[in-house]
Amino acid sequence: MINQLARIGATTLWAIALLLATRPSSGQAVVTNENNPFLDPKGHQPLEIGAIVQGGFGVTENRDDFKFLMAGVHAGKVLTANMGHGPLRGNFEYAVEVFPFWQSYTPKFQRPFCTNPPGTPPQCTPFYTVGGTFTGASVTPIILRWNVIGTKKFSFWGQAAGGLLWTNHKYPAFGGPPYNSQNDGKYADASVFNFTPQGGIGVHYFLRPRRSIDFGANAVHISSASLGDRNPGVNASVQFSLGYTWWK
Repeated sequence: MINQLARIGATTLWAIALLLATRPSSGQAVVTNENNPFLDPKGHQPLEIGAIVQGGFGVTENRDDFKFLMAGVHAGKVLTANMGHGPLRGNFEYAVEVFPFWQSYTPKFQRPFCTNPPGTPPQCTPFYTVGGTFTGASVTPIILRWNVIGTKKFSFWGQAAGGLLWTNHKYPAFGGPPYNSQNDGKYADASVFNFTPQGGIGVHYFLRPRRSIDFGANAVHISSASLGDRNPGVNASVQFSLGYTWWK
């Protein structure tokens, strides 16, 4: 028993001594990753997860009075070691974004819904209000991002992405007045599902070890790809994002 206790005590002392001996190197590792995780000399390929808020406005045709606001999460994994030379040296990352809160604020107007059976005059409902605020959810399952290594405090990125949007009403609203048989007739419906191909740029500002504030700007196209009878869409919108990220 005494010998066994002695062995346990010796093992415990050895473990404590080993821990104390390794503490300086562990502290140095934290200092190495003080800011930008892409500068890790060991080539660690980090994982990121963060909260994000995004908003913007339409910029084409009659969509300049469309506004957008959304909130959700971003997650990504760097898949390659740093590659290339010069100012664009960086790495490739795959990421996803989910926005359980998504809203678009659009003009309100009134329109009828009309049908025109053969041999009869058009039959229309009373005018009703369409447009206004649309609420939904958006997921972007494919984000292909190139991270430029940057400096101790800053890293820049460029990306291309594609996503899916669901809204509680068919988006966007369109049609009369004045009455137009294409926009207000039996084949006038849009869709509650839309696709969101997009591309953008951004910057990470590293506040402290493996923590960053993120700023981004995206050009987003919204289209149902003719899932509905009509595809009015939003040809282009500019959306700005603000996020906070934890790096692992």
